[in-house]
Amino acid sequence: MNEPLSLVDLVLNASITVQVVMLILLLASVTSWYMIVQRLIYFSSVHRESEEFEDRFWSGIDLSELYREGIERANAGHTLGMEAIFRAGFKEFSRLAQQPGLDSEAIMDGAQRAMRVAKAREEEELEQHLPFLATVGSTSPYVGLFGTVWGIMNSFRGLANATQATLATVAPGISEALVATAMGLFAAIPAVIAFNRFASRVDVSLNRYETFADEFSSILHRQAFTMAARNQQD
Repeated sequence: MNEPLSLVDLVLNASITVQVVMLILLLASVTSWYMIVQRLIYFSSVHRESEEFEDRFWSGIDLSELYREGIERANAGHTLGMEAIFRAGFKEFSRLAQQPGLDSEAIMDGAQRAMRVAKAREEEELEQHLPFLATVGSTSPYVGLFGTVWGIMNSFRGLANATQATLATVAPGISEALVATAMGLFAAIPAVIAFNRFASRVDVSLNRYETFADEFSSILHRQAFTMAARNQQD
């Protein structure tokens, strides 16, 4: 009685084409898991730092002092999320406010443009690696299916040359081919789950950034008109 082939034996005994398909799927799976872990760490950092910054922002601290507190982190490239949007808007607001002859509307337009640019950068960071996860999730099953179909074709082609056609003759070849489908699903399922989860978190974060930018714009708007009124009095 023949011993059943192990999974390693099935992979090693598969045809070159099926092995190439398995290798592609393995690389896609490993890469997607790396990106999943990297995204988990990134989203955790963004959430934690946004919570800390928002608490500090609404604590009543002077905006200039809050800006100065983050200079060292900004120089090291460690500002994320809301803080990056705040720094971009406040820096442009302060720069334009020091220029004579600019009215409050021009100052606010410049600050809001700077915040939109910063928000776009943050959105790009949030969505990093998501297209790859979507591609792996949508194509891996079909790549695995291709390997399976190719392997089964080879099994039946070999059966045509066999003197005795039995299930035992084609079973190993079919088993080898089905491993490709299993690997395709193994690569696709985590990628699809991660993509859906991360896409939802991106939407939540972007809505939160948009709300903060609007609230911060209102604060800057009041400061701009206060400075304009003071300048008129002088």
